[in-house]
Amino acid sequence: MAREIEKKYLVQGSPWTDFQGVYLRQGYICSEGKATVRIRTSDSSAWLTIKGRPAQGSFDRMEHEYSIPLADANEMLDKLSTSSIIEKTRYTLEFKGHEWVIDVFEGDNSGLVVAEIELPSEETHFDLPSWAKQDLTFDFRFSNSALSSTPWSSFRQDFINE
Repeated sequence: MAREIEKKYLVQGSPWTDFQGVYLRQGYICSEGKATVRIRTSDSSAWLTIKGRPAQGSFDRMEHEYSIPLADANEMLDKLSTSSIIEKTRYTLEFKGHEWVIDVFEGDNSGLVVAEIELPSEETHFDLPSWAKQDLTFDFRFSNSALSSTPWSSFRQDFINE
């Protein structure tokens, strides 16, 4: 079974400026119940991703991802997305032996920058970069599926005041 074990952090600063980013669009066909079904595109590729829900207090979940034709993905994004399309530029960085992805969001989520690290197990030790400020792993407002329905612009001020 394919697994995703991922930690997520709010980013302060601009650690991605020396790296080439990839523009991504993604939308959700389903984001309720036991799984989310996502369509994601880049300039030349597209994927269908099915993610299970993590168990309470865990950041380990089932994930299956499949390449699909770009034209099919664009049609599904335009006609089947159940909420707003997420737009972001993704940067990939290495920090102390681990790969990090940094998503710089656009549109209604503009101003939000989130870093993610995928790990082989929940017990894996990793060093936290100075720009990874607040752990968002269990704050589900920051899942992409939640951001497509309730964007950062709608709760940013409340979050900053917490």
